[in-house]
Amino acid sequence: MEKEFLINVSPSETRMAVLEDGRLVELSIESFTAQRQIGNIYRGKVENVLPGMQAAFIDIGMEKNAFLFIDDLQQERGENGFTSISDLLREGQEIIVQLVKEPMGNKGARVVTNLTIPGRYLVLMPTVDYIGISRRIEDEKERERLKKIATHLKPEGMGLIIRTAAEGLQEEDLEADRDFLFNLWQKILKKARKGPTPSLLFHDHDLLYRILRDLFTKEVDRLIIDDRSTYEKALDLLSGLSPHLKNKVKLFTGNSLFSVYGVEHQIEQALQRKIWLDTGAYLVFDQTEALTVVDVNTGKFTGSTCLEDTVFYTNLTAAKEIARQVRLRNIGGIIIIDFIDMSDESSRKQVLECLAAELQKDKVKTNILGFTSLGLLEMTRKKTRPSLREQLQQACSCCEGTGYKYSLETQTARTERRIMELGCEYPKAEALLIGVNTAIAALLIGPGGARLALLEKMTKKSLFIRGKEEIPLAEARIIATGDKEYIQTTALPVKEGEELEVEILEPHLNNPLDGIARLEGYIIDIENGGCHVGQRVTVKIEKLFKTYAKATIAH
Repeated sequence: MEKEFLINVSPSETRMAVLEDGRLVELSIESFTAQRQIGNIYRGKVENVLPGMQAAFIDIGMEKNAFLFIDDLQQERGENGFTSISDLLREGQEIIVQLVKEPMGNKGARVVTNLTIPGRYLVLMPTVDYIGISRRIEDEKERERLKKIATHLKPEGMGLIIRTAAEGLQEEDLEADRDFLFNLWQKILKKARKGPTPSLLFHDHDLLYRILRDLFTKEVDRLIIDDRSTYEKALDLLSGLSPHLKNKVKLFTGNSLFSVYGVEHQIEQALQRKIWLDTGAYLVFDQTEALTVVDVNTGKFTGSTCLEDTVFYTNLTAAKEIARQVRLRNIGGIIIIDFIDMSDESSRKQVLECLAAELQKDKVKTNILGFTSLGLLEMTRKKTRPSLREQLQQACSCCEGTGYKYSLETQTARTERRIMELGCEYPKAEALLIGVNTAIAALLIGPGGARLALLEKMTKKSLFIRGKEEIPLAEARIIATGDKEYIQTTALPVKEGEELEVEILEPHLNNPLDGIARLEGYIIDIENGGCHVGQRVTVKIEKLFKTYAKATIAH
């Protein structure tokens, strides 16, 4: 499998794309105005202790207080293994915490007291005595060798985790990384002894440094950067981190790196609700605050042998794409997958194994729980930062994020009810001139003015409608009130004998030889205009009516 990293730098943000065999599987975005906060270490102050929730809220200087759960509090427990958080923390107490989950929506950040400081080959854990080896190092002899080195290098009372990049390295290489991290921790402690509370004690490096430190390994074939200064900075950083990888860094000098590699198009696809597979089947992703549901459908794929084979092949293909989309969309929390029903247990097992194998490529922890009694697959994925959708999109002001809005007929009915309310609010007015959105003006008037006539009967007033683009669909606004003659003069947008240019929108419903134009929702019936649909013509207004005017084409 060919693996490439692409780094695109613009004035407002840096984007990093991970491509596997040319397909986008991960996207990281860091804005220059809102940098990543995961890994930051703060000196905070306990604002509230909530024994009923076994949690505390910590002021770390953000808009919302951070959340600290008792299991994330590095303290000795009672004899029975359990104690109340009120026994461990008090309001006003100063505490050093590390941010592990960024603020999302209405929720504040999540913090822990079990601190970790990452280096290139090691992770220092200054608050816990522990030794760990990356699970991606699979050779048992190598794991045992590295564990012995870690035992020798580990500072007293602290912990060390051996990272994947340390595989095959000697003790002196790891010792240099240990010394760097230990000295960094001493600087953090020194900073914690002075200055205001809350305060930031340690800020993790920018996106480029984290990529080179955490992700850029010998398994990566190329790192392509489209900005010369960033390219030179990467080479400089690698001189200290991994000199042997410098030859894999390339400078892109063409136009639009992400477009050339097809990344922009794949990002657009990852924001869509429906994803088509090469077979003709498709997936539907529905994200909610609590969980994400993925529906698998055969779509246009009909197979070539039997139904069972068609279903199995569709599910197998879907499993691979779902794993990729979960990584790319950075979906976290509970995930429910509705595969097409499979009666064969061995087919279910193969689909499950395929999904698990694909998810092994994901550096974020996932847990597959298996099929429910209803045939739905349950899984979870750790959520540490906003999803791709949350990063790049915002909720629509019309549908408020549901993806649906009221139909024009429903909006028209709602406007009718509002007009009836307005009729009651102006009891002395004989007539009302009401402004509505142009999309529903004609619907509100109805064929031949029949709908408006019924509304007039119910309100016991003469009503005149004027369409205005700037008025929201659900609103009806009073433009003028008064006697019928005055309002009619004010309401009609044209005068008899007037010549004006209009676009003929459609043929007349009952007389196709005539054409229909609209002006602020007011209908203009143009004699012999049916053959000019889609054209702009000059017409002369011949006769005025309440809801429409008769016109002829001017010569």
